[in-house]
Amino acid sequence: MVAKFFGSLFGGAEREPRRVLDEHLPVTQEQELEQTRLALAELRSAVRRAGAVLPVLASSRLRQTDDLLAALIGYIAEHGASTEQRVLLNAVVTDYLPTSLRVYRALPTSTHTEDSPEAEKLLEQLDILHSTALDLDNQVRTGAIAELSVHGRFLQDKFDVGGIRLTPGPGPQPHEGDSH
Repeated sequence: MVAKFFGSLFGGAEREPRRVLDEHLPVTQEQELEQTRLALAELRSAVRRAGAVLPVLASSRLRQTDDLLAALIGYIAEHGASTEQRVLLNAVVTDYLPTSLRVYRALPTSTHTEDSPEAEKLLEQLDILHSTALDLDNQVRTGAIAELSVHGRFLQDKFDVGGIRLTPGPGPQPHEGDSH
């Protein structure tokens, strides 16, 4: 009995810090993107559940933004993005969009009309978030273009040392009549 008591004290104390430490271990970019992808799926479900109370334009904007973010997550998974870009993407998916949706749904049902001031505020927020997602998408893709340009300059410098090029230049050329 005493052994169980001490075991429960110390056993529980050993497990708890380990669990807490595991929660604070850094996640890989792949894990981070998977978490963002799952959060986007949860948001998509929340939008479907809220369909009856959302203004038609809000539902449409949410779906457009969802499509954009889903494509962006796929692009980042394949091509990468900066830490700042991934953090913003995650915040839009896990915080900013769900918060706008949750706050609007918490309003009195009398405000859930197509042209209420609350619906207008929701649409403003969704427009800002959609614009943010478009800007982020552009930044990520432009960054890839810039990276390709930098890599091209690197290759140019690497293989054009001192004006020596690795292209066919003057020198013995086969003649038309040669039968080699």
